[in-house]
Amino acid sequence: MSSRTLTRLAVVPAATAAIALSIVAPASAHVSASVTEASAGAYTVLTLSVPHGCEGSPTTRIEVQVPESVFSVTPTRNPFYDLEATIEKLDEPVTDAHGNEITERTSTISYTASTPLPDGQRDTFELSFQVPDAEGEVLAFPTIQTCEKGETAWTQIPTAGQDEDELESPAPSFTILPASGEGHHGDEASASEESDDSAEPASDTSDASEAAEADEAGDSDSSALGWAGLGAGLLGLVAGGLALARTRSTT
Repeated sequence: MSSRTLTRLAVVPAATAAIALSIVAPASAHVSASVTEASAGAYTVLTLSVPHGCEGSPTTRIEVQVPESVFSVTPTRNPFYDLEATIEKLDEPVTDAHGNEITERTSTISYTASTPLPDGQRDTFELSFQVPDAEGEVLAFPTIQTCEKGETAWTQIPTAGQDEDELESPAPSFTILPASGEGHHGDEASASEESDDSAEPASDTSDASEAAEADEAGDSDSSALGWAGLGAGLLGLVAGGLALARTRSTT
C-alpha cells in the first residue's frame, strides 16, 4: 500500500472525529432559566440554573432582579443559602385582576451561601409567581453572581432583532406564550370537583332509598310466603281430619 493511500486513510477518521467533537462541544454555560408554565396569566415556577463559578472561584451569592411587571414572588427555600427579599413601594398603586390594590412589589431576591458553591458543581434557585398578561414579551431576570474572587453580572438583554447568542453575559429569560384559556387558578377544575362531590350525597341517598324499597319488598314477599305456608298447613290438618273420620266410619 502506498504512503499516499495511508495518508488519505488517516485523514478521513481525523476529520470525522473533528466534526463529531464540534457537534457535541457544549456552548458557553450561562445562568439559564426554565419555567413550568409560560402562558400569559398562568402561575409558574421559574428555575434558575447556576452551572459554574466565576473563572474557577466558588459562588457565594446570587441576586435575582425581578421584572417590574411581576409584583409578587415566592422563593423556594434552599438549605445552603440565607434568603432575603427586597420590597419596594410602587410610584402609583396598581389594581390586579381580582380588584385588589397593589402598593408594593418584590424587586430582588438574594441567596447568600452558608457554604460556597464549588466551581465544579451546579445549583438551582426557584421562584413562584404569576406570568404577566403580556403575550410575546420576553421576561428577563437579570442575575448577579458573586464569588469569592470577582463576580459575573448576567444582566445583558438583547435589543430588538439581536440574537441572545451574541451577548457575553445574557440575563436568564423566557418568552410569554398565549394564554391557555383553562383558567389561571384551575377554578373550572375545582368547580367540577366540587360539583361531583356535592352530587355524591344525592347518589348515596338514592341508593339508600332503593335499598329500603328492596327491603320492604323483601319483607312483603316473606310475609306473603308465611301466610301461604300457614294456609297450606291448615288445609293439611283439615284433610287429615277428614281422612281419619272416614276411616273410623268404615270400621
